[in-house]
Amino acid sequence: MNVPFSPIAHSCTVDWDSRGQAILPCDNPVFCRIVILLVPGFSQLTLSSFVDPLRVANSVSERTFFKWVVSSSDGRPVECASGISVSVSKTFASLATDLQGSDRPAMIMVCAGERVESHASASLMKLLRLCRRHRIPIGALGTATWLLAKTGILNDTACTIHWEKLTALSESFGRLRVTDRLFVRDGDVLTCAGEFASFDLAMELISDHLGKHCASAVCRHTTAGHWRLGSDRQGATGAQYTSISKRVAEVISLMEQHIEDPLPLYDIAKCVGLSRRQIERLFERYVSCSPMRYYLRLRLEWAKRLIEQTNMPFLEIAVACGFVSSSHFSKCFREIFGKAPSDCRR
Repeated sequence: MNVPFSPIAHSCTVDWDSRGQAILPCDNPVFCRIVILLVPGFSQLTLSSFVDPLRVANSVSERTFFKWVVSSSDGRPVECASGISVSVSKTFASLATDLQGSDRPAMIMVCAGERVESHASASLMKLLRLCRRHRIPIGALGTATWLLAKTGILNDTACTIHWEKLTALSESFGRLRVTDRLFVRDGDVLTCAGEFASFDLAMELISDHLGKHCASAVCRHTTAGHWRLGSDRQGATGAQYTSISKRVAEVISLMEQHIEDPLPLYDIAKCVGLSRRQIERLFERYVSCSPMRYYLRLRLEWAKRLIEQTNMPFLEIAVACGFVSSSHFSKCFREIFGKAPSDCRR
């Protein structure tokens, strides 16, 4: 959904003078207090990409609009995936007592990493459900969408997650409406693909509450140039070819949309308005392999992800990735990856 996500009760519009300086009201300061729940192994890039733009927004607007508190289950520093420990100031238990007081957060954001499935602790699940009961907006950065799904918060809700977990999330939680967008806002639930998409999300919040002029100033300061829309796709393999061949990107995008029901090259050619030979020449030039070889590898990579991230039976995975039999699937898998599908299951 594209409606503004407003975690603060009273939004504030900032005026700017001819020099680009903020003209701010002197009374009743409005601020957004965000509580960030860190899960062990979280992505430092995801966290920094979300928090630093908010810090810069405070600086360029010369007013502390955004405040944040970092929390862990036991109040101890949390180690990120790159081995750096981040100090926190709250425990999950102490946060629970803040939900109805003067320290009530405007928004809860959960930040996780690659091994998110093993960090659905009872204390975290309890806190998230409590926040939901108190109608506090909840967000997930990167793979943390998985944790929200475990609580049932995302049932019948549009959401996204880092592209490596997209298929596994969709297969594991049937009531979710999973998309491959950078970030999704559905009611008072916010999910983001994480990594650099966290920057785009932060910029959207800044634009919503401090105005586009402030957001542009933050972009200039961070040398980002611009920020992407939440509706932009993330992780699409074809996207990397857009700058060198829009035709190749178009073909790959079509392949990605037909993993379970693979299209013959003739049908692909017809859809994109090219001949089979033209597509073959484009792939030979830009991808260094035949289009159908690329298509096969694309399907097998999806299958490998499902094997590693879910408990789906191998036959179901084979069918979900467009193979007519488990034997054919296993043969192709071994040919591409040099090992059997069973060797990839954790």
